[in-house]
Formats: sequence, C-alpha cells, structure tokens
Amino acid sequence: MLVAAAVCPSPPLLVPEVAAGAAAELGAARTACSDALAVLAASRPDLLVVVGAADPEHRGSYPGGARGGFHGFGVELDVRLGQGEEGPRLLPPSLAVGAWLLARAGWGAAPVEGLGVEDALETSRCLDAGRELAARARRVALLVMGDGSACHTLKAPGYLDERAAGFDAEAGRALGAADTAALAALDAALASELLAAGRAPWQVLAGAGEDPGLEGRLLYEDAPYGVGYFVAAWS
Repeated sequence: MLVAAAVCPSPPLLVPEVAAGAAAELGAARTACSDALAVLAASRPDLLVVVGAADPEHRGSYPGGARGGFHGFGVELDVRLGQGEEGPRLLPPSLAVGAWLLARAGWGAAPVEGLGVEDALETSRCLDAGRELAARARRVALLVMGDGSACHTLKAPGYLDERAAGFDAEAGRALGAADTAALAALDAALASELLAAGRAPWQVLAGAGEDPGLEGRLLYEDAPYGVGYFVAAWS
C-alpha cells in the first residue's frame, strides 16, 4: 500500500555541478525536495520506488544499486540508486536526478528501486503500473520525478504555448491536493504537445494512490527557464 509520496522536478540542472554558475537559481527547489524526502523517511516505508520519465531504451525496472551519472552534461559525477548490485543498464536522467536527491539526503530508510516510464505510455497503463507498485510491499513510498510543460515562455525549450499555464495550473493543484482522479484525467495528447514530461510518472502515482486517501501539500511551484517545476509531499 502506498503510505507516502514525494514529487520532485527532474532536470539535471537541479544538480549544482551540472548547473554550475546558475546553481543558486534552483536553491529553493532543492530545499523543497529535501523537505519532501523527509516526509518519505518519516513514513517508515518497507520499499521506496523512484519513478521517472524515460525513453524507450531506458524504460522498465531498475534494481537497487543501478548506476547513472551526468557525464552527458559535461560533469564527471556518478550516482547509484540505493544499495545493491550495479546492474547492466544505466539510469535515465530522471532517475539519476532522483538518485542524486536520495544520496544528498543520506537516504537509508528503506531499500530503493527504480521505474522508468515511457513518455507516451497510455494513461490506463500508467495507472495499472502504479497499482502494481503499491502492491509490492506492505508500506510503499514513491519518489516521482517529473516536470510540467516546457512551453511557458518564448525562450522555453518548446517555445511559448498559451495552453501551458492552464495545464500546469491543474497539474499543480492536483499534486498539491493528492487528487488522484484529477491526475488520471490529465490529457496525454495535450501533455505531449506541451512537452510535459511529468504526465506519465504523475499518472503512475495516481494509480498507486487511488485507495489510501493520502493528504497532499504543494511545497514549490515555479517555471524557471520556461519549464513548470513542482515539489509536493503526500502522506
């Protein structure tokens, strides 16, 4: 059963070594992520699963100890997903950022695994994946890595799209209220057009959280660089 969840943004820029001179710009987001992870630790989970968007090559499950890093961003920094054997596959960037957050927090409250979710995964399959995760242990916690629309400004990765503000406003409200029905109702096609990489991971969370009736808090909401970032805690 899902007992807690933390929702965090997934850009590698969250890692100060990657952001370099711009590291201070996401300082508030990092602080909020630390607060959300503290909620996970306080829930005393038996298992923590990090869920994040992935391309088709990197979708699927990752065991504890899976390795990732930020070499593709010009930084010689490696991370591991908790403890365990290394495994044959490298983590996708979203899970690597999650692993970095856990290492930064000194996570040791429960074993850690990962799940890479393809951006285009249908809503029904996202919900089913979440239900399966919630049934993995008596007390399951999720760290969900995902971003809102990348179309908030002219300089955003997806240029300006006037629909971005409405989409992210509803996503932020649903994440802050732990409203699983509203998360499940997010339009997958619109999310794709708006480059909202968090849609599929958030809908996995919606499936996992259908039954427990958890309460949510939105700890951070902003759109630096024209991309919607959210931090939320459910418990």
